[in-house]
Amino acid sequence: MILLQVSQLTKSFGAEVILSNIKLEVKTRDRVALVGRNGAGKSTLLKIIAGELSYDSGEIMKPKAVSIGYLSQDTGLESAKSIWDELESVFQPLKEMEKKLREMEIDMSDPKLLENPAKYKKLLKEYDQLQIRFKEQGGFQYEADIRSILHGLQFHDKDYQTPIQLLSGGQKTRLALGKLLLTSPDVLILDEPTNHLDIETLTWLEKYLQTYEGAVLVVSHDRYFLDKIATQVYELSRTKIIQFPGNYSNYLRLKAEMYERELKAYEKQQEEISKLKDFIQKNLARASTTKRAQSRRKALEKMDLLERPQGDEKSAHFSFEIERQSGNDVLKVENVAIGYGQHPICSHITFQMKRKDSVALIGPNGIGKSTLLKTLMKQIPLLDGNFQFGANVKLGYYDQEQANLRSNKKVLDELWDDYPHLPEKEIRTVLGNFLFTGDDVLKPVTALSGGEKARLALAKLMMEKSNVLILDEPTNHLDLDSKEILENALIDYPGTILFVSHDRYFINRIATKVVELRDEGTIEYLGDYDYYLTKKEELEEVKKLEAEEKAAGKISINTTVRKLTYEEEKEQKRIERQKKRMVEELEKKIEQLELELEEIQEELYKPENIEDHEKLLELQTKHEQLQAELDQTLEEWTLAAEEMETAPNS
Repeated sequence: MILLQVSQLTKSFGAEVILSNIKLEVKTRDRVALVGRNGAGKSTLLKIIAGELSYDSGEIMKPKAVSIGYLSQDTGLESAKSIWDELESVFQPLKEMEKKLREMEIDMSDPKLLENPAKYKKLLKEYDQLQIRFKEQGGFQYEADIRSILHGLQFHDKDYQTPIQLLSGGQKTRLALGKLLLTSPDVLILDEPTNHLDIETLTWLEKYLQTYEGAVLVVSHDRYFLDKIATQVYELSRTKIIQFPGNYSNYLRLKAEMYERELKAYEKQQEEISKLKDFIQKNLARASTTKRAQSRRKALEKMDLLERPQGDEKSAHFSFEIERQSGNDVLKVENVAIGYGQHPICSHITFQMKRKDSVALIGPNGIGKSTLLKTLMKQIPLLDGNFQFGANVKLGYYDQEQANLRSNKKVLDELWDDYPHLPEKEIRTVLGNFLFTGDDVLKPVTALSGGEKARLALAKLMMEKSNVLILDEPTNHLDLDSKEILENALIDYPGTILFVSHDRYFINRIATKVVELRDEGTIEYLGDYDYYLTKKEELEEVKKLEAEEKAAGKISINTTVRKLTYEEEKEQKRIERQKKRMVEELEKKIEQLELELEEIQEELYKPENIEDHEKLLELQTKHEQLQAELDQTLEEWTLAAEEMETAPNS
């Protein structure tokens, strides 16, 4: 059943067209992800569909009975009530039905009513009908539903009577999400619902939305989240919209394939047009061939010309380099306690970092991840324990709060003042790589958006050429494309990385090790996020077995043996990752060489080159060199791929 249909919708702000000819459809149980650059119009489209914003033309159709629930970006619940009372207000009709049932029960227990059988029978029938409706509408389970939602959003029994006015902004946002979920609309529209959620809460929300009875239309920059829930993706780009089936990863694959198909079709048509024009030019003036030339000119005029497919919109492009390499031992953290004043929020923190490690710090909100990074940067004092950086370490720090970007300087000066010896052209080039062009570089830093500040902070970080990067939520405020570019830059970075992120897709691509912060200390997992999940499940299983064996009076599993297994896994994972990267790099090189060979092959057969012997010789020589390089690369790839396949599985 179609729950919602958007047809030929357009929207402009002044002279600027934001949305044009938008078509979108949501059916029962659909999970629709809306993706696109920051500023592409995603939030605008959601507001229009939710009825909070007007549109210029087009049509939005939905059956009258279909209900829509909308949560805008960073919406916080404002109320004078307690947490429980506010969420319980969603079920006010059920509470009134329940009150009515209690009143009817009192009436039915009145002995005088028994003296009037007809009246008693009528009341009993009304009571039965009301009780059935009460049950069908969830009257016996709404309190359990409230508890389930609150628990999933990290609110516990002791919090239920807390006045909402006393909550933080992030807690109010989570509560607004919880209240909307309890209303169970037919179409649930969510704009960045993953903001302010830790990994545990994100996992809960994914599972909840996967089993949600209604349809979901969501905007999110969390690619792991979109992979888990989306069944189709709509991409907004250059005011237009395109639909792709499947989740986010499938969308990326299909989008790349579509671009390749369209580019080949365009190039083929251009080649055909070129041949037709050439034939017309050569044969139109000849009496013997003029008719054929005229015929082909008519065919050319009737041809539906294809537009060259537009690739991705302008993207930032950068890389992180280092001035010199650090020693092999980069950081040693031993039994550290962190916090503010004399109040530790996390203690018994122990882990190590070697050169070229990429370590993800994860844990629930409030456990102290950002505090640990600030402690390592000596911005706040260490409460207990000790840590030590190794030889030749030069630190680069990215602060999620961008505390160092609150000046009234112009964007150009914010960077140039740190490197006054460099020419202005070079500074402008760096800023251009981060999408600051033209008059953008003359904006005051305070006037920048969150995404622009994030890009400027990354530009400053890149210029430092540090060999150890400490990053606190580096993907916050970045759109999907910018996240991918940052990931690629960090994957190629020759230094060491310690980072905090709630972006599990980002962790999967970057991390070689995961350190989980918990109330009782730290646990290290030697791999990416998916590996961490697998190992955590295994550890939970081991703990369960140990508890059962202990209860049965048996000897528990030897933890020392398990530790040795981890050390072996660490080295194995490092080697596997190196081999995987080598194979990927070789595959990219093969693809590039094959493309270059194909281009030269085309050049070799062009009539103008066949007649030019010097040009022909040059092309043949280059072709032979590239072919030799391709053969060598293919041999290297075969050996590397075989080694990776025969490596022992962890």
